[in-house]
Amino acid sequence: MMAPRARRTRPRNTTTVSASVFVLPLLLVLVGVSTPRTAARVKGRGEWRLLRASIGISAMHMQLLPDDTVVMFDRTDFGRSNISLPGGRCRFDSNDLALTTDCTAHSVLLLLHSAAVRALSLLTDTWCSSGALLPNGSLLQTGGFNDGDRAIRLFSPSRGGRSDWVERPFYLSVRRWYASNQLLPDGRVIIIGGRRQFSYEFFPRELAGSRTVFQFPFLVETWNRETENNLYPFLHLLPDGTLFVFANDRAVVLDAIHHRVLRRLPPVPGGPRNYPSSGSSVLLPLRPGAAPEVLVCGGTPWGSYQAALNGTFLPALRTCARIKPADSDPAWSLEDMPLPRVMGDMLLLPTCDVLIVNGAAAGTAGWELARNPVTRPVLYRPDRPAGRRFAVLKRSRIPRMYHSTAILDTYGRVIVGGSNPQARYAFANVMYPTELRLEAFHPPYLAARTRPRVAAAPGEVGYGERVALRFEAAGHYGVWEELVVEVVAMAPAFATHAVGMNQRAVVLEASRAVWAWGNIGYVAEVVAPPSPKVAPPGYYLWFVVHAGVPSNGVWVRIR
Repeated sequence: MMAPRARRTRPRNTTTVSASVFVLPLLLVLVGVSTPRTAARVKGRGEWRLLRASIGISAMHMQLLPDDTVVMFDRTDFGRSNISLPGGRCRFDSNDLALTTDCTAHSVLLLLHSAAVRALSLLTDTWCSSGALLPNGSLLQTGGFNDGDRAIRLFSPSRGGRSDWVERPFYLSVRRWYASNQLLPDGRVIIIGGRRQFSYEFFPRELAGSRTVFQFPFLVETWNRETENNLYPFLHLLPDGTLFVFANDRAVVLDAIHHRVLRRLPPVPGGPRNYPSSGSSVLLPLRPGAAPEVLVCGGTPWGSYQAALNGTFLPALRTCARIKPADSDPAWSLEDMPLPRVMGDMLLLPTCDVLIVNGAAAGTAGWELARNPVTRPVLYRPDRPAGRRFAVLKRSRIPRMYHSTAILDTYGRVIVGGSNPQARYAFANVMYPTELRLEAFHPPYLAARTRPRVAAAPGEVGYGERVALRFEAAGHYGVWEELVVEVVAMAPAFATHAVGMNQRAVVLEASRAVWAWGNIGYVAEVVAPPSPKVAPPGYYLWFVVHAGVPSNGVWVRIR
């Protein structure tokens, strides 16, 4: 028998919005929870699809942009790539360590709607650099190696897709190689650390005052002479505006305005978690009234780097550690992953779960210093009870080792690329060749027969502003008068070296979604984030997630 049809009562005083959808950058997600008989359980282990057999370069760094493109790049001193510079141009650099004349590109732009790529022009060396999406939607890219270690680069999206890099070679005060970036509530970017740099600075530097570099003794304390283990520190902006900084095996809470360490957190047992021991970390989704939590997964036991240099590849760490840094007596709680992992990428998904992908089960980051690729992603569901949070997903056929990356895209897929454990491009006669292929991992929710669709969303919102969001949610046995929904704002990550800089998920206040038109049309009133401490200004994607299945995302800017 068919289920009885729900009573169709048009809600009164329904708020309406324009039917146009605006394209702009910060990542916002609407999560719907319906009554038990309408809720579908998402099953399966996901699916891998090849997007391109070659993008011409190895995707060492990746950033999703608000025009639905992805900018990717490796380094200028890898040798000749497999894609030429546009217009027959060549790059002439007497300082380059591989080629002083190079007519090939080391950066490309991927168009998500078609999977086409376009070569971009990079002049300075971006090897092991960092980045952040600015409030205006441009990518700020900082530091690197050799002639790029004090450079900044800007890439601004354009509707015609014809943008290219703009570079300022000596903008930074000191060299920043293996540094990390975080967008702050005032729109500045803090740039922390780097190889033998125990300090931080800001972009734009004109807003930093008379001082441009601020010493950070915590980086001295966490530096190991032989292995460092504090490069690419994990940075998370906490909802009170302070900065969580994790390096090696411990963390502090930093007041970056007054340049004071406010709190020291206990060490994580087991071993180091930062480059070259390369675990990964996320700030778990922020919920109104709930304490913020940080998750750190993977890494290596002590001594792994030196052992790998000598040809012994120790098993990677299997543990994840979780902490509430604002607690009066914070402590780490440990969980075991199904698989050990080093160099894994951690991504927040529209469902507020965490995906862990890429990496190895033994060794460390570095040239040919890892073994046993981990080709199965793992799903971590933070709201489930301990012991029931992990699920192992479908295996990829492509090893993704050192210098691999992964990001969430507008369609809810995970774009996976890179892997080059060699000092140059090497396509044969090595254990793990340079990888030019680009994949998309489809999490289990993308196997659903129907998906919600955002019909109309605001192009811009102010802090605390109430806005109407119209969406369609099919798959019911009838038309329901209302659905209970969540709205989550997510900022897309700059991904490199197992670090997802600036990715963020913020659960917003939302009314129940009420039936508004047709058989599947609903409208919900949502409240934008309350302050830039909770969600820094910029561009966010909005997904509608109903019964565990997300829509495509639409871009919304928080002013």
